[in-house]
Amino acid sequence: MPHTRCHDRKVSFEQELRELLAQDMPNREVVAVTAARHLDMIVEANRQFNLTRITGEREAAIKHVVDSVMPWRLFADVRQVVDAGSGAGFPGIPLAIALPSVRFVLSESIGKKARFIQAVVEELKLTNVHVAPERAEELLRRVHADVLTARAVAPVGRAAPLFARALKQGTRALFYKGPDAQAEIAEAKPELQKHQLSASVAFTYDLPDALGSRTVVEIAAIRPARR
Repeated sequence: MPHTRCHDRKVSFEQELRELLAQDMPNREVVAVTAARHLDMIVEANRQFNLTRITGEREAAIKHVVDSVMPWRLFADVRQVVDAGSGAGFPGIPLAIALPSVRFVLSESIGKKARFIQAVVEELKLTNVHVAPERAEELLRRVHADVLTARAVAPVGRAAPLFARALKQGTRALFYKGPDAQAEIAEAKPELQKHQLSASVAFTYDLPDALGSRTVVEIAAIRPARR
């Protein structure tokens, strides 16, 4: 009997996401269906080049999509978000599906990855997403973002100086980090003070199936005290 692997995988992604996504998440059904198509495109692309590591439908659904959208409330009331080093499109694409009124700019300087996420945006008809094939720190010199986000970002002490200019102009950074974020913030204190920035924990959560703990770190400019 012929085996339609791609179709079976897509259905499996949908089934996993329907089970895993929080019940109160906006556009939940749309996210389940559309993010499953995104994951399916990643599987296809991985046959040509190493886009991202996937070890199974459920783990991919959790580590890519669920992880991306769990802090959705932090992004719900902003106008424009820049996703720095979006890679295969995380967290930007799942967040953009869940929050269609927010504009997302996906910054990715590696050409083949930028071309892939552009293909995903076109396939999924995500009208609130723009792909920028360049580094986020360069993009932010001419594009304003209310929020800068990233999952695969350097430690706070190295990331803060990179984006200090944008942060001082009113952008807030929301970086996805692991459970040791507090130690990272403490280590970064000299750099943060140097650039007049503050860092704090904005949100913490545990991934399903004990696949890890996450911390969203917020970095912003320190506002001068009013005289």
